[in-house]
Amino acid sequence: MVRAPLPVRDGLGPDRIRMPAGLAAATVVEFLSEHHADEDWAGRIAAREVVDEHGRAVDGATRYQPTRFVYFYREPAPEVPVPFAIDVLHHGRGLVVVDKPHFLSTIPRGAHIRETVVVRLRRDLDLPDLVPVHRLDRMTAGVLLCTSDPELRRPYQEMFERQRVRKVYEAIAPYLDDVEFPRTVRSRIRKVHGELTAYEEPGEPNSETRIELVERLGTLARYRLHPRTGRTHQLRLHLNSLGAPIVGDNFYPVFRRRDRDDFTDPLRLLARRLEFDDPVTGELRRFESRRTLDAEFEAPGAS
Repeated sequence: MVRAPLPVRDGLGPDRIRMPAGLAAATVVEFLSEHHADEDWAGRIAAREVVDEHGRAVDGATRYQPTRFVYFYREPAPEVPVPFAIDVLHHGRGLVVVDKPHFLSTIPRGAHIRETVVVRLRRDLDLPDLVPVHRLDRMTAGVLLCTSDPELRRPYQEMFERQRVRKVYEAIAPYLDDVEFPRTVRSRIRKVHGELTAYEEPGEPNSETRIELVERLGTLARYRLHPRTGRTHQLRLHLNSLGAPIVGDNFYPVFRRRDRDDFTDPLRLLARRLEFDDPVTGELRRFESRRTLDAEFEAPGAS
């Protein structure tokens, strides 16, 4: 992985723009001013915050370099603060394991940039190289594994890619008196790029989840979920296919938009536990969420 020529600042790395071939621009400033006019290039260049691939500051005389990149810091749009803290479960030897809250995205993406696990932890723990080795949906809480040492990324990422991690989730959903548990659900899940929801379709299964009933909670129940695969929205879809959509799910069975400042009804889905043989040390590792998953929920400040 090529390291950016500008350091992480306030938890965020620099953006970059590629200079395409075939343009008539004579200088980098001319290119930026004409093709990316929505940015304050004069101010950034005066502050020496626009650099080339070698970290050299761009000025008015810097010649246009087709196929090369320029790097700069972009100020994200204001975001609604997520009113929940990240609980650090483990921090040592380049491994950081956290208990992610609901409503907080794992990585910067779309409208969620600063209000993400990555940016918060890089800033709060002063770990500019921190990255997650797997992901949890914004609406899913629980155990998330990160590395702060670039040399450790590949071993831990491969551990997830090769399905050598034992994952246990917990969910609250309607009680099903006509379904026998434990039950294994297999289906073919498809997620189209650019569409928010996934769906199940006929064909060879590419997803598998073992579902256990833990306890009945009146008309609801607590379920323990053991995913064998990791398809997008797999656990949501598999419970929904049984007729038990997870409480707080605004994607299934019917998509409904949620206001960005609405933190009152989280998806009742929790990554309860991760267990694996450490690919670096060989020792058995087990990390468990300290969060509780309740049918009722009240956001901070709610009355």
